[in-house]
Amino acid sequence: MKRLLPTSLFGRMMLVLSSGLILAQLLSASINFAERDRAVLRNSGMQSAQRIADVVKLLDSMPHQERLRIAKVLSVPPQFVDLEPSPIKTTAAAMRSAQTMMFSQALHSALGDERPLIVSASANPSEANGFPDMHRRPLPGMASMAAYMSGMTQASRSSMQAFMAEKLGFLIQVQLHDGSWVAFTTQLHQGAQAPPWHLLLTLLVLLASVLFLSFVAVRWMTRPLAVLASAAESLGEDIHRPPLPEAGPAEVRRAAHAFNTMQAQLIRFITDRTRIFSAMSHDLKTPITRMRLRAELLDDDDVRARFEKDLLEMEQMVKYTLDFMRGLDQPQHIQPIDIMSLLESLQADAEEMGREVQIQGRTNKPFVGDPARIKRCLANLLDNAVLYGERALIVVDDSATSLTLRIQDQGPGIPEEELEKVFEPFYRLEASRSRQTGGTGLGLGIARDIARAAGGRLTLQNRRDGGMEAILELPHSPA
Repeated sequence: MKRLLPTSLFGRMMLVLSSGLILAQLLSASINFAERDRAVLRNSGMQSAQRIADVVKLLDSMPHQERLRIAKVLSVPPQFVDLEPSPIKTTAAAMRSAQTMMFSQALHSALGDERPLIVSASANPSEANGFPDMHRRPLPGMASMAAYMSGMTQASRSSMQAFMAEKLGFLIQVQLHDGSWVAFTTQLHQGAQAPPWHLLLTLLVLLASVLFLSFVAVRWMTRPLAVLASAAESLGEDIHRPPLPEAGPAEVRRAAHAFNTMQAQLIRFITDRTRIFSAMSHDLKTPITRMRLRAELLDDDDVRARFEKDLLEMEQMVKYTLDFMRGLDQPQHIQPIDIMSLLESLQADAEEMGREVQIQGRTNKPFVGDPARIKRCLANLLDNAVLYGERALIVVDDSATSLTLRIQDQGPGIPEEELEKVFEPFYRLEASRSRQTGGTGLGLGIARDIARAAGGRLTLQNRRDGGMEAILELPHSPA
């Protein structure tokens, strides 16, 4: 179930809002249809009751023989009139319904008196027996209805049967002033007709309009959050990106202001840190140069060589430390990079130093990034591989969404518990990164920072057949 739910704030707000609106529309339409059905039944009943009352008053004013002629003349579908000496017996169930009670009240009101009357209802008035609850007596008017329909064409008869099927049959019996009874067979709308197509079309148009306006409103409300999320993602790639516009609702303005303040503080912190280490680097170069000159005065060649080696390591440590502390301070210069040419250049440099480097696979298209940073990242990884693994293999895997470079070596590997620690600044493994092998413990940390700044990631893992594998995953920029 959770997999079907949208993960974005926009999707969840649209789901909640649209579900509520659709439910409200359906409930409103249901109530409207129900009220419409009741209104149709009520109006139809009142009109029919008034017509029956007029006929009853007319029959009361006529002699018996004249009543028979008038009853025959007035028997026109869907209402038929029959004169009965006594009321037709029906069960209590046929008389005890909301429709019959409502019709009885309307008829008493139309007659203007409280004379005896009986109202019975049936949902199948077109059946041969009319009202199933009657004591085996055919419904008055059914014979007249059958005779009337026998003279129709088949199409007209089908239309009449369909018309009758949509209505509720009533048997209304009213006592005349002379004690005889008149029975009316009539039909009223049941109130369960399907809503007209234009009403459904109006409902659909209204629902679509409300959903469209909801979509626009939710998109408008969540857009500042999307901009904020995009800015947070791009901050790692370029800390000098333009600040967010502080506009919109009060909460969005506060969030944008807090983000801009955080960005300014980060820039200030990195700038101050870089300035301090730049000053330290400059101050250290002077005594290192002075010590190098004094080393030239040493008579012992062995001592002088070891001394110069220590000075060279100190210079490298100062340089690497300064590069590491700069981190993201330097803005990126984004442009297409020919990764294969870059790898072949690094391969040639390594082979000049007597190291063996092989390249397997090719890229499908240029990679968009900062050439200097990408070269520095790959150089650090390749140096690490050939320094501690003797030889290196670079496996290139270029897909539509990302570029993956695997740098494999034949070295002793790294204990599993140390795989993440080697990315920490100045962290060195005693077995492989001693003073004899060189290194400052900053190369992998700088490589991971560059990978993260490009939106990718750098991980290490031990190979099953021995050696270490550095996996550099860099996403392709969207076209």
